[in-house]
Parts: sequence; structure tokens; C-alpha cells
Amino acid sequence: MNIDSRDLRDALGQFATGVCLVTTVDDEGLAQALTINSFSSVSLDPPLVLWSLQKDADIYPVYATAQEYCIAVLAETQAEHSSGYAQKGGHRLADGHFEAGHNGAPLIKGALVNFECSLEQTYDGGDHIILMGRVTRMTPIDPQPPLVFFGGEYRGLR
Repeated sequence: MNIDSRDLRDALGQFATGVCLVTTVDDEGLAQALTINSFSSVSLDPPLVLWSLQKDADIYPVYATAQEYCIAVLAETQAEHSSGYAQKGGHRLADGHFEAGHNGAPLIKGALVNFECSLEQTYDGGDHIILMGRVTRMTPIDPQPPLVFFGGEYRGLR
């Protein structure tokens, strides 16, 4: 069976996901952010999570080699963060959006939770690289509605 990539993308869009920002600091010391919805828990012991990154992404070289990063689960009020940091060339974090984390990666202010991670392993995933990180620290949970993506648009949980 030959699967059309647009049809596959539309079908996969029927799975509701949360929205996250992955943050790191590049080689020049600049805070960077990337919008993802490919975040998943792997293991509680040891604490492992994974996410994936498209190999032809403009920011790929920064994240493919980042040893420390943060995954921030976005709140419903942070749709502009998601849209802005998803844009090609739009990955430089605005000063008011973050504070420094313990591992050096930026923590997103107002996120539901921030997971500080150290790169554990990478895997080839076709046109993506799969990055598994060890959670080394996390911020307290901020109980508020999450940002949800479904069918190509942001949704609320109501």
C-alpha cells in the first residue's frame, strides 16, 4: 500500500496531543526554543522521556548535539509561544519567556511543568531523529489547563 504523506499527516492529526517547547542554549550562548508535540514518557526508573526532531529542521544542528535541554509542557494561555517558536528562523527565546534552569537550559515561565534533561541516547527514526533524555530535575506542577493540539488547531479541554 502506498501512503500519501499528506493523508498520513491528516490521519495522525486525529490524535490529540499536548504541546511542548524544547529549550537549550546554542554554541553562542543564546537561548533557543522549538515547538514539539512528539513528547512521551519512556521510563520512571530511570526517569526517561523522548521526543523527535525532523532532520531537515533549520534548528536541527543545535538540538541534535545538545547534551542538556528542557522540555516545557505548555499551558492553554501559551499558544503564542507554540506558534512563534514553531516558525523557521524563529527559535531565539524572548528574554521575558524564560529563566535559567539548573542544567543551563532555559525554563519556560508559566508552563505546566519543566523537565530538565540530559541527553541519554539518540535513535534514527526515518526523516526524524529520536532523542531520549534522562530527567534530572523538574519544576513544581502549575495546575492550569494544558495547550492541546488536534486536527490542525489548538483546542481546550472542556
